[in-house]
Amino acid sequence: MPDNPNILLFISDQQRTDTMACYGNDWIQSPHQDALADRSFVFDNTYVTQAVCTPSRASLYTGLHPHTHGCMINRTKLRDEIPTIAEMLPASYRKAHFGKWHLGNDTVRQHGFDEWISTEDNHRVNYSSPDLPYTDYYHWMKEKGYEPSGKLPNGDQIFSARQRYECPPECQMAAFVADHSERFIRETVDNPWLLVFSTFEPHPPMTGPYDDMYDPAEIPVGPGFLKHPEGHSYFDRARAEHYPRVTVDGEELKDEEGWRKLRAQYFGLVKIIDDAVGRMVEVLEETGQFESTIFAFTSDHGEMAGDHCMLEKRAFYEESARVPFILSVPWMTKEQRRVKGNFGHVDMVPTLVELAGHQVPPSVEGRGRAREIEAGDMGDGAAVMEWNGVGDRNLGNPTINTLATLPWRSIVTVDRWKLNLCAGDQCELFDLNTDPYELTNLYNEPEHADRIRVMAAEVRLWQHETGDTAPLPNN
Repeated sequence: MPDNPNILLFISDQQRTDTMACYGNDWIQSPHQDALADRSFVFDNTYVTQAVCTPSRASLYTGLHPHTHGCMINRTKLRDEIPTIAEMLPASYRKAHFGKWHLGNDTVRQHGFDEWISTEDNHRVNYSSPDLPYTDYYHWMKEKGYEPSGKLPNGDQIFSARQRYECPPECQMAAFVADHSERFIRETVDNPWLLVFSTFEPHPPMTGPYDDMYDPAEIPVGPGFLKHPEGHSYFDRARAEHYPRVTVDGEELKDEEGWRKLRAQYFGLVKIIDDAVGRMVEVLEETGQFESTIFAFTSDHGEMAGDHCMLEKRAFYEESARVPFILSVPWMTKEQRRVKGNFGHVDMVPTLVELAGHQVPPSVEGRGRAREIEAGDMGDGAAVMEWNGVGDRNLGNPTINTLATLPWRSIVTVDRWKLNLCAGDQCELFDLNTDPYELTNLYNEPEHADRIRVMAAEVRLWQHETGDTAPLPNN
């Protein structure tokens, strides 16, 4: 093991596990992600702390659960006193955050990072001051001759996501972040570094420069595609009833054709991520730093893409809450090794710090998993997830917005059972062994009553240990 290895944490946005060959996709064009997976640890089951951007990203940076770090809804500022991974590593590290922040004042360097490249202006209305500058990406696009066409409620003009996606591949956010990341890696060869590569793709809108990459009529879909979630939570049923009545990204979703087109275009957006991964591997190899770098690739949450008649995230379904996680640690493996069991995003920070040979602060709720990674098995631990939706944006209609205010807690056990608990909605129990697409809710079946009691008790124990006070149903 090298002394003070570099750490590259690459976070895509809204990327499902089935966007990679190592998770069973035999048709997607993702050669760079595939090549990285072939020389890395591939985690079978990685779960987010909460399937929405801000809470998930805050957990990825801090090793804390959402109810602890306080970023329980989007556009929430990460409090100054909560340390990130940059503040946990020694001062000898040069530390950079490039790309999507989404945790308050996006254009301001903060939380222990030495270098900062900003990319998102659509949160300007939530900044602590209206005088904060526009992003580096905004100025870069202006230099290229583009003019912003999006407008915020306060009148500020920005480059919207849709306008960005209308640009060629070399102008996408991931390409911009890759430019600066290459520069940073080439400049930093004489001392250790931390680089967080955080980007927007393949987040909707579901249209972009690779819309024609896949034929909508030919892309494979599973049994959950356009399958209404009968007997599931009212929150999910209300969302499934909403989408076929609306137009999304120019597509009517009243029939399968529109759904398939959006799904195909979503998978096309993954190429933007794949290209950026390839650039990172290439520059690491060119500078002779690949062998001394921990390269962690994951996403903040997934995307439903038509499964259960739903789009986007905010659900405990596998398509939304289970994400890819590829971890390259060259001194531990140079070939693909599968890691069984459950890995929770809350363990990301302590695991990376531990793998780099440094002390994990006692305030971190997650735990380093280096020993389990070496063994290829996460053990018998469960993954626990949250939903805290109060105060988020309009999700479609008043019914959905009201139901979203109800807190949920979910647990996935090592024997592949998932229990979703809410004190005000229909709870859910899925056997992921026989029902991996979560089509049948077993919560009300009498033969599973004792299993539910044990799993619910595990959630309550987790609440006690982490100070979580969300109400749960009395089983």
